[in-house]
Amino acid sequence: MLRKLLIASAASLLAASPALAQDGLQPTGRWTAPRMGAAATPPMGWNAWNAFRTEVDEAKVMGSAQALRDTGLARLGYRYVNLDDGWWLQRRTSDGRLQIRTALFPSATPKDGGEASFKPFVDRMHAMGFKAGIYTDVGRNACSQAWDLKSPNLPVGTVQEREVGLEGHVDQDIGLFFGEWGFDYVKVDACGLADYAPGSAVVAKNGYRPSDPLIVRKDPTADRSQAVRDLYLEVGQSIARHSPDGDYVFSICTWGRGDVRAWGGQVGNLWRTSPDIGSRWSSMLRSFDSVATRTLYARPGAWNDPDMLFIGAGDFDEAHLTEARSHFTLWAMVNAPLLIGYDLRDAPRSLLDIWGNADLIAVNQDPLGNQAALAAHQGDVQILVKTLSGGRTAVALLNRGDKPAGATLSSQHLRLAADVPIALRDLWSKADLPPFKGGRRFELGPHETLVFETRDTASAGSVLLSEMPARIHVAQEPTWAPPADGFDGPADAAGRPGGAQIDASPYRTPLTVAGRTIPHGVGVLANSRLEVRAEAEFKRFSARVGVDDASPSALGEVRFLVYGDGQLLARSKPLRRGQPPVDLTARLQGVRTLELVAVAHGEGPPPAVAWGGAKLAR
Repeated sequence: MLRKLLIASAASLLAASPALAQDGLQPTGRWTAPRMGAAATPPMGWNAWNAFRTEVDEAKVMGSAQALRDTGLARLGYRYVNLDDGWWLQRRTSDGRLQIRTALFPSATPKDGGEASFKPFVDRMHAMGFKAGIYTDVGRNACSQAWDLKSPNLPVGTVQEREVGLEGHVDQDIGLFFGEWGFDYVKVDACGLADYAPGSAVVAKNGYRPSDPLIVRKDPTADRSQAVRDLYLEVGQSIARHSPDGDYVFSICTWGRGDVRAWGGQVGNLWRTSPDIGSRWSSMLRSFDSVATRTLYARPGAWNDPDMLFIGAGDFDEAHLTEARSHFTLWAMVNAPLLIGYDLRDAPRSLLDIWGNADLIAVNQDPLGNQAALAAHQGDVQILVKTLSGGRTAVALLNRGDKPAGATLSSQHLRLAADVPIALRDLWSKADLPPFKGGRRFELGPHETLVFETRDTASAGSVLLSEMPARIHVAQEPTWAPPADGFDGPADAAGRPGGAQIDASPYRTPLTVAGRTIPHGVGVLANSRLEVRAEAEFKRFSARVGVDDASPSALGEVRFLVYGDGQLLARSKPLRRGQPPVDLTARLQGVRTLELVAVAHGEGPPPAVAWGGAKLAR
């Protein structure tokens, strides 16, 4: 009888709430996050850009591929060898076919009156045991044509011949890359959507055809996000058609713009979250920050991408191994693609040892696919925690500052009871630390990152949602809300709150309801729907739910609903900011997909809500 009443009340709520029925809050009864391509774990390999920019050629690429084999990096998983900008000569206007700069890639030279082709190059890569990647732009012109104007390898010819991007040629070019040439990976940039506006200096000076920008460099709020998404969706659909075996990787490069956080995982395998990384410590931190609070938007097959590794140059060269190790550690913890950007033909042992840290590669490639979450910020030190397979946890302590700093790692950071012994293994020194309980103080040098693995931390009885972010899909959330008083980020490129968060509100404050801090849980704006892959493994769901104190307005109320395979299992009373949290529980016997819906009613922006202490019990 209770179940019938719950279902009936859910039906009346749906009928009374157009937002729930029409804005993606309607339960689907299934896991809707797509899985495409071949990126079950973050891609690993090498990319030409950071080492050579557009001055790339076949000898440099093949030399670096050979070095991957000779150094043993290939055996550790570095298998993609990717071209970037600079490979093209022009687009033939008679039929639109792209022409290769065969002076740089002699194996592509036409044979017996045929067409220039990258197939011999790709075949050689495959014979060496590698996958091959190529680069293009989703617009008419590429990034180098706006930003590398002194390059000797820019496309040549008439205005139309220099239009080497995908616009107007999506299926033709993708068919060429994957169907005819046999590439396995494509990176699709977006300068063609941003840098060729009517009246701009680069258009006037170089005679390009202008196009109204869909990404507005100086005003992220003016980005035409839906149009950007639609263009990349067309590319993704074409890749799937021309790679029917699904053995491909689609890398989206909008630098965090166009609201890619919301749709990147529906369209491609990885999506850039920041502008290009540089060889400076501050630039690396900027790229890291762009993914550090996006834990709930990554999962197997779909990864946040803070850009390629810059180990070997600038602040990460042989004279700065502390910084280089920090860079690699952070990329491993946040499940970033591990793409080396260095001329490997003469790489020193000190750098090879960093790229070759098998323990950290295993952290990055862990099959569960959980991205590390920020657990604490103590002065200049941040603590990141990542749930691994086999009952293990990885934890990293990052000193962002230029001076020595200390921090305390506690049982709460690791989501453990205070009396549980904690035994850590250092993943750089390989030393085992003496076990401790409760907490331990660590001292870090400037820019140092300590990283450890601890075993036997998994609970046999229940699992916090905080510990399983890769099994959570942010299926629906509001696209905009004004920042709360004092909110200073991290936000998205348009200055909006940081989206759904692990153990924090969308405003990056501790989960707090009616003055009560809740250490663990999921924070998200109301009018949201979260899908959780339960896979019939759990018997019970529980949480303490309420409107977070970080909400910018006390107006309106929120109702929390829990669905299992499309059926309403539990619902809360209407709650307002300032009211104490309430307990919400549901039986999950046999449930494969759990859905957590928070519906706001009333005027004003959607409140921030807390699914505090949310956990699944076996």
